[in-house]
Amino acid sequence: MSKTAVLAYSGGLDTSCAIAWLKEDYGYDDVVAVLVDVGQQTDFEPAFERGYAAGAGEVMLVDRKDEFADEQVAKAIQTNALYEGKYPLISALSRPVIADAVAGVALDVGAEATVHGCTGKGNDQLRFELAFRARFPGVRVIAPLRDRIWSRDEEIAYAEARGIPVEAKQESPYSIDDNLFGRAIEAGMLEDPWVAPPEDAFALTSSAAHAPAPHEVVIGFEAGVPASLDGEELSLAELIAALNVQAGAYGIGRIDMVENRAVGIKSRELYEAPAAMTLIPAHQAVEDLVLTKAEAIAKREIEAIWAKTVYDGLWFSPVREALDAFVAKTQELVTGEVRVRLQAGAPAIVGRRSEHALYAHALASYGVEDAFPHDASEGFIRLAAMEVELAAARERKLALA
Repeated sequence: MSKTAVLAYSGGLDTSCAIAWLKEDYGYDDVVAVLVDVGQQTDFEPAFERGYAAGAGEVMLVDRKDEFADEQVAKAIQTNALYEGKYPLISALSRPVIADAVAGVALDVGAEATVHGCTGKGNDQLRFELAFRARFPGVRVIAPLRDRIWSRDEEIAYAEARGIPVEAKQESPYSIDDNLFGRAIEAGMLEDPWVAPPEDAFALTSSAAHAPAPHEVVIGFEAGVPASLDGEELSLAELIAALNVQAGAYGIGRIDMVENRAVGIKSRELYEAPAAMTLIPAHQAVEDLVLTKAEAIAKREIEAIWAKTVYDGLWFSPVREALDAFVAKTQELVTGEVRVRLQAGAPAIVGRRSEHALYAHALASYGVEDAFPHDASEGFIRLAAMEVELAAARERKLALA
């Protein structure tokens, strides 16, 4: 193998510095910096400039937008995946896509090592390294920011001393990760959970206080995957991009939470996910019509397990594939349309329909068309009450003893 390292490159401060570290401190002759396009809203040209300025032998761009949307994002929507009931796994979903692309390049060039720019207290180190080892067994993995702790200010000074242009500045040192499914913002003043997020931290969403008049959209689903918006068939990547704009104008999808990281610490995180936080409740609305009660109960448990599995970096694992098989079965008939009112702060589901709905108007109605077998309820309740009555009799007996 050549003395080559292949880096998961974002174009940001950490990974730009990592290129120089790999050459100066780790003795690598050649560093290949791999940018992976997962739909982030960015101009990649400055990243090429920074990468070459830092000493990369090659900076390459791999387009994985559609694959990311159709695989990771589609499965997350079908699963209603929200880590700790809040976070739609924005970064956790993109990491296996990026790592897979990096490992593929490393195999192609016969590299000795794969590299990421994660610290020792983040979740992404786990996600990258488990994916690297799954796609390139036996590869050496280097994590420069885990080998030496650098403060944000030290990194900025290091980059400036070597002529590496970076976006982060001392007065606004946000660390940002984004993809087509949303945006994650951390560092700086956001590390204090008491401090309200300043408006300049947001890019995909506007303040709900300045939201326009409410507006309704119709989202169509095919087998649990969003397939159309207001009657227009779109790829999932296109649909998410359109909803990010429309829902973002209402301040939908702002998430400010303290989450439990995989490494055992709590972290204050800020997210923007307008499309995700519109599509997930819309998808749930179709499921409410179609899934049996038992399916819905079981799936809610699976959803939490799936979200934690992916959050913890186990995308390339038998357990995720097994969970996917269950979810896929539940989604076979999750086809229909949902009417969503976009309004300040949060979407409202105002209508839903499906040709596979188990909802029966004649059974649910209290009108003259009521067809519910009321006389059957007495026997059902007597059976349901037997254990309750037995337990109550036991308590009375014990009280009198």
